Amino acid sequence: MIEDVRTLALVAATMTMGLMAGYFALYAHTIMPGLGITDDRTFVGSFQALDRAIINPWFMATGFLGSLVFTALVVALSLGSAERGLLPWALAALVLYLVAFVITIAVHLPLNDALKAAGSPDRIADLGQVRAAFDEARWVRWNVVRTVATTAAFGCLAWSLVLQGRLSA
Repeated sequence: MIEDVRTLALVAATMTMGLMAGYFALYAHTIMPGLGITDDRTFVGSFQALDRAIINPWFMATGFLGSLVFTALVVALSLGSAERGLLPWALAALVLYLVAFVITIAVHLPLNDALKAAGSPDRIADLGQVRAAFDEARWVRWNVVRTVATTAAFGCLAWSLVLQGRLSA
């Protein structure tokens, strides 16, 4: 029974981690480069709209918090297992995701919130100042770190699935 729950948690952790890796990567290779070449009004308005849209129950459950909860569950269920072969991989995935999670809380959320707090682009007197205060380069740099961390975590969980399959065979 525990092995079945662990397998289901591992599948859920891998899927949600893959979604997060893809989400962060999409910002790294498409969204931020695209917004980066726009004028200040377009940048501020578009980023505010994207940030408001992403904070929703679907994203939180299937990605941001889901990755953390499911990966932690895999680690917890692997601690008491006689077959501890996937514990190091699941633990590595958890640590890597915690890095991305902390970066999001410490770097991205304050920058995003400050940009939203500036108000509607139609009411901002100096859009260039608001954009400069956002510190786009810092946001992008740290997003690359969380993209690499979640992609590595996804790889660790994918390998854990391989190991789980071998243990079950």
